[in-house]
Formats: sequence, C-alpha cells, structure tokens
Amino acid sequence: MRAVVFTAPGVVEMRDVPEPEPGPGEVLVHVAASGICGSELHGVRTPGFRVPPLVMGHEFAGHTDDGRRVVINPILSCGRCDLCAAGLRNVCRERRIVGVHTPGAFAERVAVPAGALVPVPDALGWTAAGVVEPAANAVHAWELAGAPAGARVGVIGAGAIGLACLLVAVSGGAARVEVADRSAERLAAAARLGADAAVDRLSGEYDVIFDAVGAAVTHEQSLALLRPGGAAVWLGLADSDAGFDAAALVRGEKRVLGSFAYRDADFAAAVDLIGTWDLSWVDTFPLEEGAEVFTALMNGRATPVKALLTPEPLTPEPR
Repeated sequence: MRAVVFTAPGVVEMRDVPEPEPGPGEVLVHVAASGICGSELHGVRTPGFRVPPLVMGHEFAGHTDDGRRVVINPILSCGRCDLCAAGLRNVCRERRIVGVHTPGAFAERVAVPAGALVPVPDALGWTAAGVVEPAANAVHAWELAGAPAGARVGVIGAGAIGLACLLVAVSGGAARVEVADRSAERLAAAARLGADAAVDRLSGEYDVIFDAVGAAVTHEQSLALLRPGGAAVWLGLADSDAGFDAAALVRGEKRVLGSFAYRDADFAAAVDLIGTWDLSWVDTFPLEEGAEVFTALMNGRATPVKALLTPEPLTPEPR
C-alpha cells in the first residue's frame, strides 16, 4: 500500500510499504482522513520519540472492514496502573501513541487496537472526524483551566490547536477571546471563527491564557499577562525552556498547567462538539501529495492551518 514515511531527519517520502497485519485484539482501519500535526513537523525536524523509518499520523478517522465509521483515540495506555484506574490514561507512565511508537495513518490502512475505536455519527463528515483529535486537546485544556464565568481568555498561536482552543472557549461561555499569532492568514481565520481580537501580540490582563506554541517567549508572555490568581495552560511543545519569572508567579498566585492530550471523556465530548464548528480552516489533500504538503509546512508555510491527507476523495461526505 502507499504511505508517507519519515525516513531521515528532515525527510518524509512517499513509499510503497507492506500491508498492515492486525494482531490479536487489533482491527484494520481504512483511513478516510489523517491530519498533519505540528508535533510531527517538529518531530521530523528534530527526531526524538519518533524514530525513522516510521509511518506517522495519529489524528485520523476511517472505516473498518465491516463498515463501521470510526475515529481513533491514539493513546495506548497500559490499563493496569493507578493512573489508568483513575481515568488518566493520557498520562499513563507506559503510554504509547499510534503514529509515534507504532505505525500510523499517513497510509491507506492501519492496524489499531479495537479499544481505540470511537464510533462516528453518520451525520459527521470525514473532514470533521479527522479533526476530532486536536479538538479533544482543546476540550481537555478548557476543562483543566476551570475558567470563571465571563472570563477574558487569551490564546497564543492560531494553528489548529489554538483555533480549537478559541472555538471551545467561545462555546464554553468566555466573555471575550483574543488570539495572537504572527501569520496574517491565521489571524484572519481566528477573526472569522469568532475571536474578539486577532492580533500579533496579546495585551492587557487575562483570566486564562492558552499557550498553543510552547516557546520560552510564549511561556513568559502567558504568565506576564495573567491576572493574579489566573491560569496559564500550556499545550505547545516547541521548546523545553520554561522562560518565565517564578517570583512573579508566586507573588500573583498564578497557575501554570501542563495539558497533554485528553481523557476519554474529552475525546467523546469532541466528537459531539466538532459537528457544530466552522472548519473552513481545514484543507484536504490526496495522500499522494502528503510528502510535498508535509515538507512545505515543516519549512514554514503558514497555510493551510490544518491539512488532512485523504487516500480516497471525501466527496460526497455524509450529511
């Protein structure tokens, strides 16, 4: 079958690869849509957890041999530890992720554990289903933030996760949501989706700030612009440097919360929520163009905000 393969630092290639063979407890999924994640762009530039050769792709939806429409929760936890028992599979000490530790969905087909399958409603199109995973990240971050009613919310970064945080905050009752990014195209998308301000830098004071970039400078900004008692939720993974004033954090009783992936309830909530979203910021590309699209995004192209790779044309989509 055809697949986009991470073959060396900074290199992805379109290749023929062996058909996946489902093992015990696994199911073959025919991929309908698979999203390119910013973490994958970073992971190919500077390999770490992802070791080539690897078929990546952890944001995906498709159908099984018996016709079930599914989206995949890619977090593979041990299911035995104290964290899993507490419903915290996303931070299981032994967790693995489809497309990171096992072959993923930048391919025509992929084998995944049966327990990773989440049903997709018939009314939900494949484009929306392909964006459930990043949406679940935003749902989880919003739950962690515990934003007060009528909160002023800031979002740093208008990529897919940042726009998802914007949409979740708007639907969650935030009084005002402001988004910052350096890309005019992405700021235009944020304004179209309901941001009260779309600017190159946040200013003022916020109850909650979501950092969807994760650089030292955005860490610093997210803390500096919080009101006393406010919360900065860090989702981005661009830089391991914390970069903030710890004394100011203490004196203002500010909170920094790391937000990794999602709990199962967040993923289910994202399936229910995604059908109401404006997804005009999502573009689809044939799988055969995947290496070219991936490389362009990795090298700094700002658009599309979210690219989905599709082994087969998505039209007509379910309605």
